[in-house]
Amino acid sequence: MCDTKHPEKKHTLAEFFGAHWDKYLESPKHYILPEQFKAVNAILTCRTAVLGVKVYACPDCGEVSEVYHSCKNRFCPTCSWKDTMKWAEKVKSRMLNIKHRHVVVTIPHIFHPLIKRNRKLLLGLLMCIAAATFKDWFKNKHNLKIGVIDVLHTFGEKKQYHTHVHMIVSWGGIDIKTGELVEVEDEYVNYDFLKKKFRKKFEDELVSLYDKGMLDHGFVNRSQLKGLLKKANQKKWILHLEPSMETPEEVIRYIGRYSKRACLSEYKITSIEGDFISFKYKDNRDKDENKKAKEKILRLHYNKFFPLLLQHVPPAYFRVVRYYGLYSNHGNIPEEYLYKKVEATAQEETTDPLICQECGTEKILVHIYFDTRTRKQRKQETTNLMKVRRKEAA
Repeated sequence: MCDTKHPEKKHTLAEFFGAHWDKYLESPKHYILPEQFKAVNAILTCRTAVLGVKVYACPDCGEVSEVYHSCKNRFCPTCSWKDTMKWAEKVKSRMLNIKHRHVVVTIPHIFHPLIKRNRKLLLGLLMCIAAATFKDWFKNKHNLKIGVIDVLHTFGEKKQYHTHVHMIVSWGGIDIKTGELVEVEDEYVNYDFLKKKFRKKFEDELVSLYDKGMLDHGFVNRSQLKGLLKKANQKKWILHLEPSMETPEEVIRYIGRYSKRACLSEYKITSIEGDFISFKYKDNRDKDENKKAKEKILRLHYNKFFPLLLQHVPPAYFRVVRYYGLYSNHGNIPEEYLYKKVEATAQEETTDPLICQECGTEKILVHIYFDTRTRKQRKQETTNLMKVRRKEAA
């Protein structure tokens, strides 16, 4: 499974949003969508008394534990990480016991304005076409049904808009005629052929959506859309394949970090100073002597950071992880073809709050309470209380 070890977290997004979100709302730089409001509120309230606190007590010695509720929002850095760990453990047992490859498909940035106007429609189309490209290729070339897992990302290292799909592709599958499990030994891929196939599928569907009147656009006529496609064909359509990995355990360990985690890991935040936040990113255009991207720091004012980050909140009810081919239905795969091996994985050392540390007895739920005050109100009340205590101490 993906690695669970991290350096110590210095700052949180909740810390920065809590300090500046109210000020930003007084004069936002961009229209804030409902799902973006929801994501921010989730980050601000996650694991606070606003969402509720369960109080447990040991029936023997009376030791008390408080368990804070999580927001479970997929944009929340903490919740998305825990969700990723559960997903990685679950999905590998549904995968074929053969090699898999990590594939990245990226479309030209010239399409970004159109995608932003049709987020749910075109992002879903991108994921579907990316998977269909490999499904068709394996069917026609090898007569195989394969399994594909798509993970959508809309962000680059500096959190700019950069639409691409990470895919886990089974390098082999079930023979259409015999029903046997076949692993493809040859790893050679005609990149130009696959890129052309993907590009044509995507553009044909785009024109079809335009003709059906389903596309929100600013084109005067069909010719303007064709003009956009002509310009797009002069740009790079990137399709990248990593070398194959022997088992689902390996590929999930590798790609797990790409799945449901938020676009900015809090471990990358280096400082929060006044109105500014700084975070680490990899500059792929500047590489060291080992040809590895150099790590740099980006410092942004909250007026620039908030809209930059929030543009990556997924549309409401949009699934950023999707399953295609054999992986679209677990029942499509005979049990004997599934990956069975279970390896011991490193787990974070945690203390179970429901077990008494003194006597080992299981604690019982005493009550649940909520604190609906805002962070600002609670902070002000704490400040006032401290002032009173200082006066009393004096």
